[in-house]
Amino acid sequence: MRPHSSTETFRLPSVCEQALLERFLKAEAMALWAVRSAQWQDLPVHVRAFLQRHEADERDHLAQFESLLGRRSHERDRLPSMPRQWETLAVHLYGYETLGLEFAKLLAHIRPDLSSILDDEHGHVGFFEQEIGRILSGDSNAAEQARRSARAWRRKLPRTLDRYLEHETLGPFRRELTHRITSAIEGRFIRVGLMREPTFDYSP
Repeated sequence: MRPHSSTETFRLPSVCEQALLERFLKAEAMALWAVRSAQWQDLPVHVRAFLQRHEADERDHLAQFESLLGRRSHERDRLPSMPRQWETLAVHLYGYETLGLEFAKLLAHIRPDLSSILDDEHGHVGFFEQEIGRILSGDSNAAEQARRSARAWRRKLPRTLDRYLEHETLGPFRRELTHRITSAIEGRFIRVGLMREPTFDYSP
C-alpha cells in the first residue's frame, strides 16, 4: 500500500471555491454544535476551558462564512448527542478536527486571505493530539477504548467524505481527494498511536 501525499501539496482550481465555502458553512455550524454539546459532558477542567475558546473560534468562523456566502447557516432545535466518556469524546472530536484541517488546507490555497482558519485548525488538532497522547499513555482500559473509538470513527469516514465531496465542481477530483484526505487522517491516527497500520487501499 502506498500512501498519497497530503492535501497540503494538492491545489484545487478556483472553480471549486464556491463548493469549499458552502462546505465550510455547513461544517462550521456542525462543529459549533458539537463543541457546545461536548461541554455538557464530564470533562477535565483544562479541556472545558479549551472547548470554550474553541466554541468562540467556531462561532467567528461561521459568521465569516455566512458573510462570504450571504446567507445564514441552518439552525438546530437540539444539540447533537455526544459520547459521555472522555476517551471516546476526545477521539470523536479529534477525528473531525483532522478532517476540518485537510479541508482548510484546500481552502487556503484558493483563498489565502482565509489562512487564519487554517492556523486555528492546526491549533485545534494539536490540542487534541496532546490529549490523545495523555489518554494512550495512561490507564490501559481508557487507552483501549480510545483505540476502539478510533476504529469506529474510521469506519464512518468514507460516508462522511462522500457527503463533503458531493458537488459537481469537485467531481473530477473526488477520487484523488478521497485518497489524500484518508491518507492524511490515517497517518495522524498512526502517529499518535490510535492505529497501528493503514486500512485504506492506496494502490493506484
